[in-house]
Amino acid sequence: MQILYTIAIYMMKALISFGSLFNDKLKLGIEGRKETFRKLQQTIAETDKVFWFHCASLGEYEQGLPVFEQLKEKHPEYKIVLSFFSPSGYEIRKNSKLAHVVVYLPLDTPKNAKKFLELVHPDFTVFVKYEIWINYLNIIKKQSRRAILISALFRDHQSFFKWYGDIFKNALSAFEHIFVQDIRSELLLKRINYQNVTIAGDTRFDRVIQNEKYTKHLDFVSSFINHKICVVIGSSWPEDEALWFHFINTNDMLDVKYIIVPHNIDQPHIKTIKSKIQKPTAIYSESNEAILKASQVLIVDTIGLLSSIYSYAQIAYVGGAVGTTGLHNILEPAVFGIPIIIGNRIDKFPEATAMIKNGGVTSINDYQTFEQALNNLLLNPDYRNQLGAKNKNFIELNEGAVNRIISTTRI
Repeated sequence: MQILYTIAIYMMKALISFGSLFNDKLKLGIEGRKETFRKLQQTIAETDKVFWFHCASLGEYEQGLPVFEQLKEKHPEYKIVLSFFSPSGYEIRKNSKLAHVVVYLPLDTPKNAKKFLELVHPDFTVFVKYEIWINYLNIIKKQSRRAILISALFRDHQSFFKWYGDIFKNALSAFEHIFVQDIRSELLLKRINYQNVTIAGDTRFDRVIQNEKYTKHLDFVSSFINHKICVVIGSSWPEDEALWFHFINTNDMLDVKYIIVPHNIDQPHIKTIKSKIQKPTAIYSESNEAILKASQVLIVDTIGLLSSIYSYAQIAYVGGAVGTTGLHNILEPAVFGIPIIIGNRIDKFPEATAMIKNGGVTSINDYQTFEQALNNLLLNPDYRNQLGAKNKNFIELNEGAVNRIISTTRI
């Protein structure tokens, strides 16, 4: 099975190389990986003490960041290597002040894994959520290096729990401890005789509480809203946007302002969104104060502002669960005490299921349920506030994962 896994990695490499001819994001990853070993050689000396933090992408980075920061604060003598698998994480955080060097993780071939770990020689490694790279973990285990997995989620359909999953099960033993988000994950691990597991919860709760304290004041948002009701449509995909085009175009409530922050901010997509809205619409990068005040819809074509923009909202819609791309972070708006609307494809998002049950999040499955949920919130301030308070309370009750991880981990 080990050989088959490595063959699959090489096949993945070939597919990525071919796909990069047509996809700029894949091309970024290929070019970036060419620099990984050089950057490590220039930054990490043989005598350095090193923390290695690895994340698949930006979401996992945000999830792991509170733990990373605590470890850095407790042990400033360690150099930090931060690695990403995806360009969407690396390109946005390649200049992170957290780390001494930020790199792409080379593909998980035996040769790459061996060379990477020779250069990094980590004293302590933290992987976040789903990152299980067998060749890397096998070398970590062989060299008796310390590693943990945090904010992990496991499901019974995963390879670890199948008859053919021995190499994946064995890779988990490289972790001295796995911190999971829920009891289901703990029970699944214990079913395969992995005992060093703790239900710590989701570190994203700690992260959004941390973010709330440092929310940016955005003059352009204040100018746009102009004391009216604000609805923020965050991390939207075309399937989400189609719902909003119809609602905005047919709704005559002039005291409502809409801010759309799409997942894809390529200019052709931004122009497409604007062309389908029949109300006065501004694009962030092209607007001045007069344009903002005169517009009912604002399209934000930049990254890094969504969390702060949510703080201005009375209602949030979080994209990804209408289509198949996956629900984006609903904890970001929830921390500001506002009600949230999402799609219904949420099987892989336990926090969404819990928050629906708690009452602050509404899941919709078609335009009719979407329109009904939105109108109920727009027309009933008391109801709006009641649902928002439930979300705020839910966030506060689930804080503490970072402390549980740090207090259990001895360095």
